[in-house]
Amino acid sequence: MLFLTVVSVSGQGRPGMDKIKSLKVAFITERVDLSSKEAAMFWPVYNEHEKAMAQIRRKERVEIRSKMVDFENLSEAEANKLLDQLIELEKEKQELNILFLSNIREVISPKKTFLLIKAEEDFKKRLLKQIQQRRQGGR
Repeated sequence: MLFLTVVSVSGQGRPGMDKIKSLKVAFITERVDLSSKEAAMFWPVYNEHEKAMAQIRRKERVEIRSKMVDFENLSEAEANKLLDQLIELEKEKQELNILFLSNIREVISPKKTFLLIKAEEDFKKRLLKQIQQRRQGGR
């Protein structure tokens, strides 16, 4: 039922993204079964990680994906430089994820950390399914 509202949300720009974020927070809170004390410590760490990852994804879109639109006209040297940038961004993501896991284990138990990972995966799957259903229904 939580995801029924996603159908009305996707494609609405920033307010839609805020609604999806709210649904994700509710979903994770429920799935991980955070106590109020855990939630108070968990969300600042989680939100900081999400913010840092969003910056890297934005950087990837701007610096790499945008240049791949005109991929056919890239020289080998330009493609090589772009690949080096992509590798560096992937390293940054990896380092951020490792740091996040190290930090979050201080806040919630290892078992709840795995519940978090599973909840994030489940949320993405459900969100994508809702988007696909909406697109199919719109035809």
